[in-house]
Amino acid sequence: METLIQQLINGLALGSIYALIALGYTMVYGVLRLINFAHGDVYMLGTFAGYYTALRFGFSEAAPSFVRAALLLLVAMVVCAVAGLTIERLAYRPVRQASRLTALITAIGVSLFLENVGQIIFGANPKFFPQVLPPQQFPVYGAVVITTPDLAILGASLILTIGLHRLVHHTAFGRAMRAIAHDLDTAKLMGIDTNRVIALTFAIGSALAAAAGVLVALRYPKFDPLIGVTTGLKAFIAAVLGGIGNVSGAVLGGVIIGLAETMATGYLPATLNPYKDAVAFAILVAVLLVRPTGILGTTAPEKV
Repeated sequence: METLIQQLINGLALGSIYALIALGYTMVYGVLRLINFAHGDVYMLGTFAGYYTALRFGFSEAAPSFVRAALLLLVAMVVCAVAGLTIERLAYRPVRQASRLTALITAIGVSLFLENVGQIIFGANPKFFPQVLPPQQFPVYGAVVITTPDLAILGASLILTIGLHRLVHHTAFGRAMRAIAHDLDTAKLMGIDTNRVIALTFAIGSALAAAAGVLVALRYPKFDPLIGVTTGLKAFIAAVLGGIGNVSGAVLGGVIIGLAETMATGYLPATLNPYKDAVAFAILVAVLLVRPTGILGTTAPEKV
């Protein structure tokens, strides 16, 4: 029983990371019908932004605290929001009227560009994130504990997810975003500045990926310029599993993938642990066979 509860805590923490990244995928797809394959690499940029900020301000020598961790989180989110704006303006906006295949190839090109430039600038060798949170454990049940990184991940993810939900459903910007997702051309006719809304959507999604990058580094401090490849792919699977284009679906998909991966690690034989990443794909295939639009996805009406 204790092992199950511990794995549930670990799975929720990991699933929260996948959910934050999946939200970026689902937001961009919602407004542009574009799979932003560079999103996982923006997550990588967020980790490096937090890392170099910590080194610049001497956080590795200072006493760990939640305030310093929050500062790293904010700096990384701002840096990646600017990166998201830049990527949208230079790479995606020029091909917005082109075919979907052109936009897809562009997204793959941006991803490869960020990965290779990251290896040139940051170096290919792994780095280790400094300890900026107090190394504490809090008892939950019997031998079950929850660590400060887990609390930071769960708390920050909950706050950011609630904030995004309110932004999308209770603000003028959110109404404009949903209008563009419904019909881009009609939104233009209604006077909505579509370029501005789309650019800010990229910025918000990139900021969420940056937050995930810093949060996961607090728990798993080893990272390199290619960390966004596998994690980004799993987050994309989470977005599709929940119903891509649906904010709640992205969160649900992220939690399901996180829990499934953690349970596989905890209960599969040691000889099968190298194949735990296949669990996410197996779940995706199983769900799509029953619900091709994802768990919370809906079939869009065809325009004729």
